[in-house]
Amino acid sequence: MTLDDMMRRHGSWLSAGLGEGPVISSRIRLARNLEEYSFPGWASEEERCEVWDQASQIFESMDIPFVRLGMGETSDLDKEILFERHLISQELAVKEAGCGVFVSPDECLSVMVNEEDHIRIQSLQPGLNLIAAWNNADQIDDQLEARLTYAFSPKLGYLTSCPSNVGTGMRASVMLHLPGLVIMEEMEPVINGISKIGLAVRGMWGEGTEAAGNMFQISNQITLGRREDEIIAHLDQIVCELIEHENNARLRLMNERAPTVEDHVARAFGILSNARMMTSAEALNLLSTLRLGLDLGMVDQFSQREIDMLFIAIQPAHLQKVQNKDLDPDDRDVVRAEMLRDFMENASSDDDLE
Repeated sequence: MTLDDMMRRHGSWLSAGLGEGPVISSRIRLARNLEEYSFPGWASEEERCEVWDQASQIFESMDIPFVRLGMGETSDLDKEILFERHLISQELAVKEAGCGVFVSPDECLSVMVNEEDHIRIQSLQPGLNLIAAWNNADQIDDQLEARLTYAFSPKLGYLTSCPSNVGTGMRASVMLHLPGLVIMEEMEPVINGISKIGLAVRGMWGEGTEAAGNMFQISNQITLGRREDEIIAHLDQIVCELIEHENNARLRLMNERAPTVEDHVARAFGILSNARMMTSAEALNLLSTLRLGLDLGMVDQFSQREIDMLFIAIQPAHLQKVQNKDLDPDDRDVVRAEMLRDFMENASSDDDLE
């Protein structure tokens, strides 16, 4: 399997039926380093290449046919596609020789090599499914640890490049769609409250990104002094409370502002069906509104999975890959609008709105 094969479909972490409601997906990330090598930020190219070669030998022997993508052999466009698909970080995307990623065929597992740490295991699952994501990440971690010597302190736990990851080395996160809280202007106090209990709120593509399309990642900040199952249980509990708050906000929206919400959804439907140019930011916000309308029973022409996949398909690198050429921003806006018009036109329903 190649990256081109992966482009023909979307990862099973967007599986139909498991990402319904506010929750999109769950992720577990494990940071690990090798005892005998300098951390990637201080390592020589020779050291990085040795780590990459060791990782390659291990993954080639695994039962899962991982796709091997070295950053030194991958085009800038393909790196951006991997980032847009949540398979690598921007930090890895700018690296070259001795750095890369191994991706499972279903895209639910990706293992970055020589990013901030020597090994970063990422496990994705659809919906609120942190336990399954943890189990998959833990299995890969066990296979790697059986053949590699991790940097580990009996007192501190796994040693990492960033002190905030020392301990379990685990970041658990859940991606949520929270338009109700945003429209009701209740998101800011929610973020402030979450920050006080050891959790972080980030945008759709993680650290340093804004919450485009009303998408938010909720993740743990504390990795030291807590077991993995405790971190997961705490995050799971808070996410369930957030889902309840979001559903309550949507109920109040319909009780207090139903005509406004219906107009909002109808306008999004109309713009997506007719626009000739559209930026990524505008498209994300309109698709967010359409997803809300679907949740509220105002539209029924498509599934949440189709809308969730569009969040990725409309991104700049994906558009250029499909067109098989470089596109300037204006050309991308034209192609994006055309894609969305086609999607809306092909939606299987006789009526635009119920």
